[in-house]
Amino acid sequence: MDQTQPSYSGGDIAFILISTGLVWLMIPGVGYFYSGMARKKNALSVIMCCMLAMVVVVVQWFIWGYSLTFSKTGGKFLGNLDNAFLRGVLNEPSMGSSSIPDLVFCIFQMQFAALTPALLLGSCAERARFLPMILFVFIWSTVVYDPIACWTWNTNGWSFQLGGLDFAGGTPVHISSGFASLAYAIIIGRREGLKKDSDEFKPHNMSNVVLGTALLWFGWFGFNGGSALSANLRAAMACVVTNIAAAVGGLTWVAIDYRFEKKFSALGFCSGAVAGLVAITPASGFVGPGPSVAIGFLGAVFCNIAVHLKHYLKYDDVADVFAVHGVGGYLGSILTGVFAESYIAHLDGTTEIEGGWMNHNWVQIGHQFADATAGAAWSFGVTFIILFIMNHIPGLSLRVDSESELRGLDAAEIGEMAYYHVDKVITVNPTTGEENIVKEEVKEVHMPQAQGSMGSGTTFN
Repeated sequence: MDQTQPSYSGGDIAFILISTGLVWLMIPGVGYFYSGMARKKNALSVIMCCMLAMVVVVVQWFIWGYSLTFSKTGGKFLGNLDNAFLRGVLNEPSMGSSSIPDLVFCIFQMQFAALTPALLLGSCAERARFLPMILFVFIWSTVVYDPIACWTWNTNGWSFQLGGLDFAGGTPVHISSGFASLAYAIIIGRREGLKKDSDEFKPHNMSNVVLGTALLWFGWFGFNGGSALSANLRAAMACVVTNIAAAVGGLTWVAIDYRFEKKFSALGFCSGAVAGLVAITPASGFVGPGPSVAIGFLGAVFCNIAVHLKHYLKYDDVADVFAVHGVGGYLGSILTGVFAESYIAHLDGTTEIEGGWMNHNWVQIGHQFADATAGAAWSFGVTFIILFIMNHIPGLSLRVDSESELRGLDAAEIGEMAYYHVDKVITVNPTTGEENIVKEEVKEVHMPQAQGSMGSGTTFN
């Protein structure tokens, strides 16, 4: 019997494990980003939503998520249960790359699966009940994320075999979360008292938004660079174009806002940077520095325009998830078909593609439209059905009652507040130095809302 074990580079494994940690860091980054954009009475609940989504998906991934997505004998649409409970997931060469074993690929991809529902929950912030949300995340990951990731990245998937290009998650992560967030916002309804030009609903803590952006940007190097699945020149190029697209996106959004408001908006910068990061994601392993400038610029422009859709369609997306991730992911997927170049993909020494329009492969953009549109339609449609059914099941209504919404979800759903102030009156014995607390009172801190807004308008008509 052959006892030969596969041999792997310790450097490649270390690189992917570090990238895994970077992608994990993006989840609290999303939490802080969304928390800053919410009202202060919901600040902690928004962070908790993201962390709860992560742990639910970790369990789901262990039970059957990985198997349904990456089983090696799966179908064109969905995998099977051959690797349920991570059976047989150890040291065989992974589906993603022969450079790393199954186990390393599994934990890396787990972070992508955990990040995606955390992204979509930004649209329903400030009024979504936690218990139905937790159940929804488990169901959604199984019937929405896993099929889309399977057909995009599994070598048996229909989009993969068609020739669709998605390096790091334009369709499985961003399009799926963006269009699911739109369905959630429509089903759950608008927040109580939402009015045009109301300062009450503007971001309460821009420092949290900037912190969240910094964590996301930092983590995105692992998100895109790590998707090369090996420490090679292609991974380095993915990091370079990721950084450029984010920078161009941030500058572009600031410039657009400055044209109207004559202010250098911090929220505009953060929104633009994330839009650039989203748009470059599917293309990051296929394009060079020049195209990344165009992708970052166009991502910021189109996402900035998309922010205003909620004014006309009358839905309430607290964190503009659909505008940034749904529209940005879709645009990025299409632009991948335009700017992809075969020599960039081959920087890892093994990948061969025909490229996009840059290589005169005109049909590639059709493949991109097919993958992106299928992902958008599946995510929105199935999410809408799941939420509609859940909302009509006793005990699983999606929304908190009006009183709880008025109090804030920090108090109503968690029982803890993000901000406290402790007043103490203390006397000191001059002889012994002994301190005695005469009075102690804990109060919620009331902070004024920030005056900025996403793009140039998170207010509603």
